[in-house]
Amino acid sequence: MPSPPTSVRDGETRMADQVMKARDRLEAVFARMAEPGADQAIFTKLYPETARAAADAADQRAAAGQSLGPLDGLLISIKDLFDVAGEATTAGSAMLRDAPPAKQDAVIVQRLRDAGAVIFGKTNMTEFAYSGLGLNPHWGTPGNARDSSRVPGGSSSGAGVAAALGLGDIAIGTDTGGSVRIPAALNGVVGFKPTAARVPRGGAFPLSYTLDSIGPLAHSVGLCAAADAVMAGQASHALAPLETLTIAVVEEFLEGIEPAVFSAFEATLRQLEKAGAQIVWAEIGSLIAEMRTALAEAPIVPAEAAAIHALHLDNNRADFDPQVLARILGGLPVTAPRYVATLQHRLRLIAQLDAQLADGRLLAMPTTPVVAPTIASLAETAAFQAANMLVLRNPSFGNFFDLCSISLPLPTDGMPVGLMLMAQTGSDTRLLSAAFAIEAELG
Repeated sequence: MPSPPTSVRDGETRMADQVMKARDRLEAVFARMAEPGADQAIFTKLYPETARAAADAADQRAAAGQSLGPLDGLLISIKDLFDVAGEATTAGSAMLRDAPPAKQDAVIVQRLRDAGAVIFGKTNMTEFAYSGLGLNPHWGTPGNARDSSRVPGGSSSGAGVAAALGLGDIAIGTDTGGSVRIPAALNGVVGFKPTAARVPRGGAFPLSYTLDSIGPLAHSVGLCAAADAVMAGQASHALAPLETLTIAVVEEFLEGIEPAVFSAFEATLRQLEKAGAQIVWAEIGSLIAEMRTALAEAPIVPAEAAAIHALHLDNNRADFDPQVLARILGGLPVTAPRYVATLQHRLRLIAQLDAQLADGRLLAMPTTPVVAPTIASLAETAAFQAANMLVLRNPSFGNFFDLCSISLPLPTDGMPVGLMLMAQTGSDTRLLSAAFAIEAELG
């Protein structure tokens, strides 16, 4: 497989090195969003003044032969749950429109600014980041980038659509059960979920204290790797080529798969095998079963969400998206002993899977077993809940086991399909290296 580039600047998908200056590219994005018929639900807020100033500063550095790094001059959007100093953080909810303004930028926002990134807007999201489909009755639902009648995926809905449509270079989202990887897969871009502790979450409105992580969406692995390095506070460096690659397919996550998804997934595995990868079956069925048993005893996300939103449940219950409210209410019956027992059970399971992945093998499965459903098909609560659980099923495994994970778009003539890879906790750079090699092989 081909060797990765020495930096994002060497990738074919780079944008800051193109003829257009950062300011010109920024104006082109603003112009596209102002066109008649443009989807106004992709972004919840734009920053024309500060973005123009940042773009001009980046252009001045470039003209002087200076650079703050691989993100200098790149156009970046952030999910509507990251603090920006001086404004309310609404997290996709109507009830937070008049919340007290943030006193300072979120940690990752400041790090991106320090790296020269041009932060030009906040992207829409599911209310409180609590759905994998991306619907939002308060701020509107952005249509899928490939077919606007279909869901964008969530909860980082606007991020997935913006990245796919080229409205910026990189979109930053969060992922608690697939909220970066699902919209990446359904819109046809790359989405990376790091090991949870890799990127600091200060100034990000939480869904789950245990499972939240912060990651980028973009058109290439190289761009995602560059953004991840900055947000993690690490130096940007070359993605080292891998001499061998073992891909373990998780059979349990092929259940309920649509023919189009299976066809793209199977064809990709055959192509990678011909390129030298070893394809095997993962033997982790017992761990999956134990995970499901533990979560049936005490679901982590509903329990933590119920605690986070306790005041809103008492005072603003009628203002919630009903679909989101139903999921949060599921955490109220969870007792403290059951919750703590599940967290301890999770740690034991993480250690078991960590040992199985110590040889460097990657787990593989479709990011979602289905392509993006139509928005109209989810009007009934039962249909919504079934579709939501289905798209979350595969990626949420990675959050429970604290794996790093990435979704790569697969070649297909129809709606986008994603290949999801997962690697041992903490092996983020190795996963990105493998993903770059696979991306290059798939073309």
